[in-house]
Amino acid sequence: MLHRSFSLALVVVSLLAASSSAEVKLHGLFSDHMVLQQGIEVPIWGAAGDGEKVVVSLGGQKLETTGADGKFRVKLKPLKAGGPYKLTVQGTNTITLDDVLVGEVWICSGQSNMQWAVRQGETPEKIIAESANPHIRLFTVPRERDAKPRTDVQGAWVECGPKTVGDFSAVGYHFGRALQAKLGVPVGLISSNVGGTAAEEWTSREVLDADEDLKPTLKNGNSTTLYNAMIHPVAPFAIRGAIWYQGESNAGRAEQYRELFPAMIKNWRDLWGQGEFPFLYVQLAPWKMIVDSPGESDWAELREAQLTTLKASPNTGMAVITDLGDEKDIHPKPKGPVGERLALARAARAIAYREKLVFSGPVYTKMEVRGNEAVLSFDHVGGGLEARGEKLIGFTVAGDDNVFYNAEARIDGDKVIVKHAEVAKPAMVRYGWANYPVVNLFNKEGLPATPFRTDDLPGVTKGRR
Repeated sequence: MLHRSFSLALVVVSLLAASSSAEVKLHGLFSDHMVLQQGIEVPIWGAAGDGEKVVVSLGGQKLETTGADGKFRVKLKPLKAGGPYKLTVQGTNTITLDDVLVGEVWICSGQSNMQWAVRQGETPEKIIAESANPHIRLFTVPRERDAKPRTDVQGAWVECGPKTVGDFSAVGYHFGRALQAKLGVPVGLISSNVGGTAAEEWTSREVLDADEDLKPTLKNGNSTTLYNAMIHPVAPFAIRGAIWYQGESNAGRAEQYRELFPAMIKNWRDLWGQGEFPFLYVQLAPWKMIVDSPGESDWAELREAQLTTLKASPNTGMAVITDLGDEKDIHPKPKGPVGERLALARAARAIAYREKLVFSGPVYTKMEVRGNEAVLSFDHVGGGLEARGEKLIGFTVAGDDNVFYNAEARIDGDKVIVKHAEVAKPAMVRYGWANYPVVNLFNKEGLPATPFRTDDLPGVTKGRR
């Protein structure tokens, strides 16, 4: 009995000794060739033995801490863009990461149109051949699910070039390339996306469970699993913001998306603890059969939910792509203009970097009725409104009977005048209200107007949960 007790004691002592002398290990997002976010505090964290002294050094900064509960964490003071640097982490062992840059870090997330790889887009051979850029670095989060939140990821940062960019997100790459060219600093892109997924899969259980309107999404067996495996373990890696291209899988519940999408954005921001970081997203592209007559549309309602998110969630921006759809393909191939529209088309530059420029196409603000005409006003008209084509199209108008007609429309300065012979007194107007809207209203900066409606009639997705 005494011998057995002594043996157990030796085991306990051995385990405690192993814990206290465990080798220091960095979180999986830290590797050679990575980019750290400039201008804000940068957390560096990983595993360490309890009581183990850990020293982190980079660019003249040297921080010390002690391992506790098997972990360590320090925060580097804000860094200026540049590099390459060495990051050294010293405990009972020493880790040295080489070729570390400091610049802008963005997460690229969503479903298949964000996952869509460079090699799948337009002119992939040319784009891949011209992709070499040592100032752009790429990290791909493994496409996995988990029932519980993870705390680590597997992967490695790579330099952008012909051997690495082909399988990377096309929208993400084009966004990063445009941003890097404009800002002239290193850009790090973290790709975390899975095709065919709904927003509830990218949201935490706590958030969904706390809202009666969102709780039904937990019936989706995949709810929260992508958040757990592909978002939770990425935080709190310092970032500038996120770009998002998703919504197709939620179109059948577009009314619910009005709450779900802003809740997901807030969920991510709370997780990171960086405040209301910029969150830029792409409005749904046109898809499905072109229909000549006015009607209802779940995709139009989803675009409306994306539009209302701009008001519900501060520091957000939306790229409208009504001119970039494909009637026969839910994955339109022109991904370059989408990424560039998020970056150069002003969402990132105006919202994340506070440039004063026109970052959006025309957005409807109000309607006045003058006799048999509806007079529509817009924000973000920039240098003025224009119709791309012989005449302005895409508008429908109805009276109090709620019967819509394809309308005559014309531009009058910064306003649009809409009418139809069968509507003596307009009560409501819609623009681009279809799965595949055929529209042509732009501002002179080349950005398309956002589809909208002036009415609040119940949509086809009302009450769907």
